[in-house]
Amino acid sequence: EEKRDLTMDVENRLSGIPGIRATYSAIGGITEIAAGPETPPPDDMIARINVEFTSWKERDQSGKDIVREIRQNLADVPGLRIEIREQQDGPPVGKDIQLELSSDFYDVLQSETLRIRSHLETVEHLIDLEDSRPLPGIQWELEVDREQAGRFGADITQIGVMVQLVTNGVLLGEYRPDDAEDEVEIRVRYPYSERSIEQLDRLRIQTNDGLVPISNFVQRVPKPQVNKVDRRDGQKVLFVRAGVDKDVVSVDEKVKEIQDWLLQADIDSRVSYKFRGADEESAAAEEFLGGAMLLALFLMALILLTQFNSFYQVFLTLFSVIISTIGVLLGIVITGQNFSVVMTGTGIVALAGIVVNNNIVLIDTFNRLRKSGYELYDAIVRTSAQRFRPVLLTTVTTISGLLPMALEVNLDFFERRVSIGGPVAIWWVELSTAVIFGLAFATVVTLIMTPAMLALPEHLRRKDLFKRLRRKKTTMQPAE
Repeated sequence: EEKRDLTMDVENRLSGIPGIRATYSAIGGITEIAAGPETPPPDDMIARINVEFTSWKERDQSGKDIVREIRQNLADVPGLRIEIREQQDGPPVGKDIQLELSSDFYDVLQSETLRIRSHLETVEHLIDLEDSRPLPGIQWELEVDREQAGRFGADITQIGVMVQLVTNGVLLGEYRPDDAEDEVEIRVRYPYSERSIEQLDRLRIQTNDGLVPISNFVQRVPKPQVNKVDRRDGQKVLFVRAGVDKDVVSVDEKVKEIQDWLLQADIDSRVSYKFRGADEESAAAEEFLGGAMLLALFLMALILLTQFNSFYQVFLTLFSVIISTIGVLLGIVITGQNFSVVMTGTGIVALAGIVVNNNIVLIDTFNRLRKSGYELYDAIVRTSAQRFRPVLLTTVTTISGLLPMALEVNLDFFERRVSIGGPVAIWWVELSTAVIFGLAFATVVTLIMTPAMLALPEHLRRKDLFKRLRRKKTTMQPAE
């Protein structure tokens, strides 16, 4: 009932926020609440409230504004720590920062986890901090003095059976009622009124000399409660998790800041740590896209080499792809976006195909004009003049097609409505921005740098030949 009242208080605060359509609450312990696959719930979670927003077409506030107002309204709820987790699209990775600490020494692991958690609470722009240390509590351990028990002739197995009478009961068997599908356990144990901690001290077991209190050879010792022990690769692990206020700072910046602190924090050598969650997924995506990009460049080089039969022209074509990434980075700086490993990286890979195509058109035309007998500089000028319009049209049409994605413009042909923004449109902004700015920069490079670089080898050969001729002419002059 207390959990219900606290949860209803939170629900009432949510009901007055514009933009919220409905709420659904599940109250109980973590075993009764579906917490979702992204992150294991805290051990002390008492309720989960799912909030459904009004359709973005019908509300004036953005989703970020609604979340910000929810945080403000729930900041002063007494007796509760409230975490707000936004729905995650794609593979769920949980909170932005997930630091995994592992060690074989559990006491040292807990102390280092507490120290790191205390430091993160002082770091700006971190929200919803938690760690997986066991909750405060006591668990009783019964330590049996086997030597003393042997003197009384007590059977250790019988001690365990007597303790079960006070706790979960002794399993006698199972049976299946006629009206049930599952079997029912038959257990025997003390009445509810006699199942207490004190009853453990009053238990007696049967020996050859009669009933003997187990307190003669069993000591009840209080120990810190441990709900569960997580292991990974055979070592005990604890987690420190936190969210990041992405409106102010990026996740990568905070991860880098925490990494720098950990290097200087003199963490116990028996404890190792590793970043999981979003940072781990980002590193995996970065590794995959990097490998895909290198493989794409290698395959392009093989195909271009068979066509041009020139390592220099292949290098020139692929170098323009690398140069085009400068335009992508300039676009990120100009628009104020964050560098997304997945979406921006995919945009760079997609950009490579267009940039290579423009360079192939220029280089192929140059080679054809040279074979036709045109002089070097005349062939360069004619190549730029003939291919200026095709290259420019390719750039303009591609950028025009991507502008609606970059500007988050939605065209609804059935309702004949044009709208800006939307939960789906946001996904493609970083990818389209990367292609637009990268292609615009690469087009300028293609039309100016590529022709100049095509003339460079012949120009250097002519310059070197001219120097040798002058040197030879100087040595042939008779001395006075």
